[in-house]
Amino acid sequence: MSVRELVVLGTASQVPTRHRNHNGYVLRWDREAILFDPGEGTQRQMLHAGVAAHDLTRICVTHFHGDHSLGLAGVLQRISLDRVPHPVTVHFPASGRHFFDRLRYATAYHEAADLRPEPVTADGVLAATPAFTLEARALSHPVDSYGYRLTEPDGRRMLPDKLAAAGITGPDIARLRREGTLNGVTLDEVSVPRRGQRFAFVMDTRLCDAVPALAEGCDLLVIESTFLDADASLAADHGHLTAGQAAAVARDAGVRHLVLTHFSQRYPDPAAFAEQARAAGYDGELTIAHDLIRVPVPRRT
Repeated sequence: MSVRELVVLGTASQVPTRHRNHNGYVLRWDREAILFDPGEGTQRQMLHAGVAAHDLTRICVTHFHGDHSLGLAGVLQRISLDRVPHPVTVHFPASGRHFFDRLRYATAYHEAADLRPEPVTADGVLAATPAFTLEARALSHPVDSYGYRLTEPDGRRMLPDKLAAAGITGPDIARLRREGTLNGVTLDEVSVPRRGQRFAFVMDTRLCDAVPALAEGCDLLVIESTFLDADASLAADHGHLTAGQAAAVARDAGVRHLVLTHFSQRYPDPAAFAEQARAAGYDGELTIAHDLIRVPVPRRT
């Protein structure tokens, strides 16, 4: 049975706390598992969360600040140590290639993995598979940073009562899907459009055009909210978002489930982030992330 869910490994910005590890997020999407922003301690958090190196098929790094990338060294070595048999593609800002290389070869080890670095040089599609298209957009941060968006192709949902009335069963259903018509029955007569699911991952950035573009129509949006609204000027100065700003983006983009994360250690009460998100008018499903939770991608409506 396919699983589509977000596994949260860490939620702290800049430094870990007693209750929050550095960043780390795994998106399980059917047979794929994409690791986003492996901060320090990610390998151990994977153990706690039940995520194995063998699960990982792709790694996406938004930028090369330590809280988003220092765990990359350990994860890459673990992929080799565990003899992961399939290729693992790694996306990261091209301007940080020297950081990637240093982390990849931070210590002596036997490299046995089939790692495939694919630096991101500009906005656009990074990968197109039957299950999804992965794209990136440049964000606004003191160092080069990219947000990522995953889009499932639109499809059709077959209607069992219509199929039965038309006398179409078994292998003929797949044939009708493939060919569009069968024995005078068209696909449109026995099915309805099924919108592909959408996921976006937006980390360190101030407000810019890429943020709403990445969030548009998402079923699940994971977005940083480092600061509370009272510190909006501080957020802008350091290239970050507030809880209210992130929620307003989600509200206007029609996001179904909003996950706020990447919290500054200056705020001891996470409930304040939820209060400000609701005050901004976001009325969809809301999660204030904490370490080791699992957030399912919303079921199709």
